[in-house]
Amino acid sequence: MPYSGADRGKKRPGGRVNAVSLDAPYLDTDADQLCFSLDLTERPALAERAVPLGGLDVRLRLLGASHQVFAGPVRETVACLQGAVRGLPKSCTRHLPGWVYRFGATTRRLPPEEFSAEVAQVLGQAAGAAHSLCGVFPGSPEAVTAVVVETFDGREGAGLVWRTWHTYPQNGHIVSTHSRLEAR
Repeated sequence: MPYSGADRGKKRPGGRVNAVSLDAPYLDTDADQLCFSLDLTERPALAERAVPLGGLDVRLRLLGASHQVFAGPVRETVACLQGAVRGLPKSCTRHLPGWVYRFGATTRRLPPEEFSAEVAQVLGQAAGAAHSLCGVFPGSPEAVTAVVVETFDGREGAGLVWRTWHTYPQNGHIVSTHSRLEAR
């Protein structure tokens, strides 16, 4: 099944899916509560989209506490995790058999009008991408988690790159992550 969730959203031309209304409380209360892991198994998902991309089965998963991306040997989780060290690394590199994985994260605090414009841009980017999953949490149309993945051809080899955004309208924070999985 290419996409599942509480609200399946409406498919657009090219198989693109609009934002999904998530049927769950907004659990990430602040950006500083997010944690990063490459070692977790599946967490309960509110929405999931599987796409074959770059020769890999890629699973984009929205959680009640943010996201998971499973791609080849990578099981990336950015979420509020009980008992885990809080905070996201600015960068992380891991060498895996046949692959190099790189991760980076930034957090920005924006004034309300800039925050709204940035959220609209994120929603537009997710809606316009061929391979994405975007969820809007109840209570605010600007409480969003979005994941966009695509292939690339690099000097060293081919691979995948994905971006995520986690928005916090109560304080204007936007967490952006960028991940790259490159064959070597």
